[in-house]
Amino acid sequence: MRVKGGTVTHARRKKVIKKASGYFGSKHTLFKTAKEQVLRGERYSYINRKELKSDYRKLWIKRINAACRENNISYSNFMHGLKVAKVNINRKMLSELAINDANAFKALVKVAKEAK
Repeated sequence: MRVKGGTVTHARRKKVIKKASGYFGSKHTLFKTAKEQVLRGERYSYINRKELKSDYRKLWIKRINAACRENNISYSNFMHGLKVAKVNINRKMLSELAINDANAFKALVKVAKEAK
């Protein structure tokens, strides 16, 4: 007597189809195309989870640069001044200060200019 294993196969296919829900056309109904699309989607999501970190860093740098330009200093001079003054604040926090607390950021610019 042979073992057919239909329930296992059906469950596996159902899992793939569930992951593919929301895809356009036959990609969310047919198993073969859904499987290809899910694999591709998972690959992209893995890659983009890695890229997200650098995207945020670029955003923080742009925000800091804009705030620096308002205070008549370039981004590179500002960061160098902070490093010379031994002020260890990461770019995320500098970005938040630039957005939410302009006076504190101005004080940091002053520190960076004096240290340079």
